[in-house]
Amino acid sequence: MQTVLGSTGQIGTELARALRAHTDAVRLVSRNPKPVSPGDQCVAADLLDPEQTLHAVQGSSTVYLTAGLPMDTRRWVEQWPVLMANVIAACAAHDATLVFFDNTYMYPQTATPQTEATPFAPNGPQGLIRARIAQALLDAMAAGRVRGLIARAPEFYGPGATQSVTNALVVDKLWAKTPAQILVRDDTLRTLIYTPDASRALALLGNTPDTCGQTWHLPCDDNRLSYRDLVALAADVFGVPAAHQVRARWQLRLAGLFSQTARDLAELLPRYGADNLFVSDRFKARFPEFQVTPLRAGLEAIRDERRAA
Repeated sequence: MQTVLGSTGQIGTELARALRAHTDAVRLVSRNPKPVSPGDQCVAADLLDPEQTLHAVQGSSTVYLTAGLPMDTRRWVEQWPVLMANVIAACAAHDATLVFFDNTYMYPQTATPQTEATPFAPNGPQGLIRARIAQALLDAMAAGRVRGLIARAPEFYGPGATQSVTNALVVDKLWAKTPAQILVRDDTLRTLIYTPDASRALALLGNTPDTCGQTWHLPCDDNRLSYRDLVALAADVFGVPAAHQVRARWQLRLAGLFSQTARDLAELLPRYGADNLFVSDRFKARFPEFQVTPLRAGLEAIRDERRAA
């Protein structure tokens, strides 16, 4: 049995599909789980409850933690350590391998290339808490308490209900024929990961035994574009005007006076003022057969899905 904790998010949903290439036994866990494929087993659980988490993991050989919390700094600080501790304890108790889908909030928000060896240098409380829970898993693996691995991804874009700055402020805005909204600068290079690629790569890592005990950067298109060039590409694919506006730091700080979401986003603003060079060479060398979706092809898939909706 391979179990997805946080199965209703975009990554979890696509992972549930991708796992079908590796196993016929898939369990989907969330507060209100829904089957993705015929035969999926659904288990309702609150991962903040240790007993419910223990029950959700029981009988699993591999567990994928793809759960997310709303971008609310207070909730992250209070709930992420509890959630991670519950999942590690449950996987240890049931001898299940834990595959943790992680982000890059703990990395320096600079133009220095990011590899699996990049030291943590968080810029605020969200980055600090992500560093803390990643380190908790690394420590548990090093102590032999649990088998596991960390699979880390940069900024998302993708189909369905993908939630990210790029989807919300570029893809969705252009699709609605309104100007894209760019944070801080439009000329810095961005590394983006297509959500179906992230999920296929997660499934592959979870079904390759020698990947355990390590951190892996998930595979991205290395044809990095600036947001200005991404707007031009997406507009061409969608058949809409290539319009965008840059939101300066002072405008975003002003918005933070009235919006908790804007205040929570402020911690991440430096990353949009510098090139983001997320390096996934190690994964590509280990899995040379894995085909990364080019940016244009990913945008075309989003276009085709939305036209068919």
